[in-house]
Amino acid sequence: MRRLGVNIDHIATLRNARGEHHPDPIYAAKFAKKSGADSVTIHLREDRRHIKDIDAKKICSIKRLLVNLEISTNYKIVKNALKIKPNFVCIVPENRKEITTEGGLNLKKNRIKIKKIINDFKKRKIRTSLFINPSLSDIKIAKELEIDCIEIHTGYLANLVKNKKDYSNEYKRIKKASILATNLNIEVHAGHGLDYKTTKILTKIKEIKEFNIGHFIIGESIYFGLSKIIKKFKKIIRKRK
Repeated sequence: MRRLGVNIDHIATLRNARGEHHPDPIYAAKFAKKSGADSVTIHLREDRRHIKDIDAKKICSIKRLLVNLEISTNYKIVKNALKIKPNFVCIVPENRKEITTEGGLNLKKNRIKIKKIINDFKKRKIRTSLFINPSLSDIKIAKELEIDCIEIHTGYLANLVKNKKDYSNEYKRIKKASILATNLNIEVHAGHGLDYKTTKILTKIKEIKEFNIGHFIIGESIYFGLSKIIKKFKKIIRKRK
């Protein structure tokens, strides 16, 4: 059964705009689960622009809630994550000046550092994923690093779809990467920039087992409510055409 992970970072973004306590991301995590999310994703960034350390600690302590904690390779962030003990960790690239994550990890450049981080989480039996571009060479490196999962960066595909441009080549790249990863016994996830249409397109790739979606879900929730949007995405990802 395919899974839906709901990223609640921008609940915290909205809270931080006033420097107060509402809306509460801890309550949002519980509400997302109640509404049908299989897990929640939070990104503990180095600049703490949305999720704070106390948020991550409290969310990861919620009983029967599966939490996917996105982190960079920064030593202090990794150390914090090991203390927080999330169910899952996804290692992502991070640039202080970026508006949002701009692409996948550079596995060739950071192979040794990433391998050590993976080993640290494996020792604590925490499922670990790498956020990468749909590159066959990166999939092969991920296998060498003995990773549990990979999350394919779908932002480029999403932008092509939104701008009504030909997305066939990018779709083929994602499909080929997903097939190779699956054949190498690496679980495949997809995330970044996903909306209804892009998600429907990617459900045709049977190797993708988990979709992690945040910005669009929170944005649509302003108009239609969080519970309704989560249920709509659950219906999309579990229906194959």
